[in-house]
Amino acid sequence: MRGIQGARSRRTSPSSLLARANLVLGISAAAIALTSIIALMVFVILPIEDRSADDEAGLIVLSAKTWVELDAARRPAFEIEMLWNHDLVVSAETRDLPYVEEGNRYYDLLASKLSERLDGRVRLMESNDLLWANVPMGGYLMQVGISPKRQDIEPVYVGFVIVLFGALIVPLTSGLIFRRVAQPLTRAAKAVEAFRGAEGFQPLPEEGPEELVTLAASFNAMARNVTELLSNRTTLLAGISHDLRTPLTRMRFALEMLPSSVDGKLVERFERNLAAMEELIADALRFSRGAGEAPSQVDFRVYLETVLRTVDEDLDIDWRGTPPQPVEIATGAFQRVVANLIRNARQHGNGARLAVDYDGDLVLQVIDDGPGIPPEDREKVFQPFYRLEGSRSRATGGSGLGLAIVAQLCDAHGWRIRLRSGDSGGTVAEVTVPAPRSPPPPGNVTK
Repeated sequence: MRGIQGARSRRTSPSSLLARANLVLGISAAAIALTSIIALMVFVILPIEDRSADDEAGLIVLSAKTWVELDAARRPAFEIEMLWNHDLVVSAETRDLPYVEEGNRYYDLLASKLSERLDGRVRLMESNDLLWANVPMGGYLMQVGISPKRQDIEPVYVGFVIVLFGALIVPLTSGLIFRRVAQPLTRAAKAVEAFRGAEGFQPLPEEGPEELVTLAASFNAMARNVTELLSNRTTLLAGISHDLRTPLTRMRFALEMLPSSVDGKLVERFERNLAAMEELIADALRFSRGAGEAPSQVDFRVYLETVLRTVDEDLDIDWRGTPPQPVEIATGAFQRVVANLIRNARQHGNGARLAVDYDGDLVLQVIDDGPGIPPEDREKVFQPFYRLEGSRSRATGGSGLGLAIVAQLCDAHGWRIRLRSGDSGGTVAEVTVPAPRSPPPPGNVTK
């Protein structure tokens, strides 16, 4: 569990699967939209635009030619028919009108098509909400007006529509992916982070795609094996402890029964060895039972002061923040963590100071003024039986289980433990109890 927390702290740019899926799908949607716009422009819009302009030019020329070929009596009826059915105004009266400004692709294309059909340059004009073209035909100079609504299809609008619908499709698609893939993976990640090897493990549901079913089944099998292994280890060490304490007790009785003629220094040496063996057995048993305690609600200030009275009545607490009332914590495990850290600070750091800080998370600091721990050894000291001293004497190095018990209890209950250098030297051991802690119902606080 400490490896998981370390890997998480080393990530510089954390990103969820949903965010990455949205990013990939967004880039894909943008690429598809760009490809679609180019394909529509090349294979659909431009050919249709060219054909539309050519048909429009042909209709203008044909209407002028037909008007010229008709009898004068039939021309008014023809003009009405063209206006009614084709929105085309055909007139033999020419007027000086302003030219249309260049820049409209369809208008420029229509003028070009008219110029090709009439073998001369034609420029479009505008008046009375109509576009006009001078068409020389059969000795007449006709003026034909068309509706300006006949314009080209704007590719920008087409692209905007494609991008808009793509922006709607991306979150819907990523939401579907999240429900099918990311949610089970998130549930599995939380289960891995919360798994402490204790009894009462809730297995992951084995459902969804085949790969996720395999992942959940493998994790459930691993969790059951780890839980069974830790349970067997606890049972084994408890049995060994019980079996060893019996002969140790007999040996103590035997020492008490020794005659007074036996050398007192020899008896004292045996008693010290027996006491050391009993303490080592107790440490090993505490190490094996790291995850068995359930949390309870306590008034943290009162609780910690009570713990210190059992460890060191002269040790004061520097309260740097007001902890919430109450706090949910495994009281026995936390007491052992505090006691081991204080004992370690006294033994290796020339005394200990205690500080409690609260800023969302509850942080307990045990500070010493000793030589400190080298950075490369700050993780190693949490390993069982690892000691910085070269000597194996208990007077200098201890059993090597004190900080290992601290690390296991913190892992078991979701706390974080780290060692760092103090502001004025020495070592600061920080135990963080993460937030949030929801308040319990009234009347359920243990002091």
